[in-house]
Amino acid sequence: MTNTFHPCLWFDNEAKQAAEFYCSVFDHSKITDENPIVVNFEIWGNKFMGLNGGPKFKMNPAISMFVLCRTVEETNALWDKLIAGGKALMPIDTYGWSKRYGWLQDKFGFTWQIAVVYNAGDEPKMTPSLLFTKGRFGRAEAAINYYTALFHNSGINQLMHYAPNDANAGKVLYSEFKLNGQDVIAMDGPGQHEYEFNEAVSFVIECKDQNEIDFFWNAFLQGGKESKCGWICDNFGLWWQVVPKNLGQYMTNPERAQRVMQALLKMTKLDIETLANA
Repeated sequence: MTNTFHPCLWFDNEAKQAAEFYCSVFDHSKITDENPIVVNFEIWGNKFMGLNGGPKFKMNPAISMFVLCRTVEETNALWDKLIAGGKALMPIDTYGWSKRYGWLQDKFGFTWQIAVVYNAGDEPKMTPSLLFTKGRFGRAEAAINYYTALFHNSGINQLMHYAPNDANAGKVLYSEFKLNGQDVIAMDGPGQHEYEFNEAVSFVIECKDQNEIDFFWNAFLQGGKESKCGWICDNFGLWWQVVPKNLGQYMTNPERAQRVMQALLKMTKLDIETLANA
């Protein structure tokens, strides 16, 4: 398999404004492609999709982006830019696990965990973080095992549990793992939370052919539920978009794009041949 995946952020018709904001906050970032529905952009080489989806779904802290900065000064500067118009979920401060860390929700609703690198000289990086809450609480480890078995070139780098004498003994305190070579963080979120995974943050899997689409679709459907236009929810409540890698090429010509979109809107699982011939 040669698939890659990246987050899709659902905005209330503010995808372009959000992409411009993020590209102004982070260096080495740019908008790579846009149309009235989707704005694609990159931050530090990480691909994002911004979707003008309307007011139906709202982003929440169940999925955040964990950002490691080179120095405390860079961490502070990034925090100050991202929190403009937003709010702190955990104030930036010194914590037991980091010399400088904070968790915020930006003015568009997406959440970021900002911290200094663990060791001097480490490279800055950006990693999606999953928090298993409410009915999903306690399922982080099962999800990690499931995803690392599903994606090629995957494995668990770190898996820490709550102590045996803790009320949350056996649950995942913190984990880092790779899916197709890409880093992901996952944790169980104890306590009372009003949020959990939803369609506002999904992950787009770009598939090279119909066999890959079928593979992921059938896997996620086991215990999950399918939706329209290639969207599907897996057994752990996480939403995915399973799409052809070259879908964007079908949309470059405005006249053809309308035909492709009409065909796509009629589908649940996407059919490459039908889209290519639209």
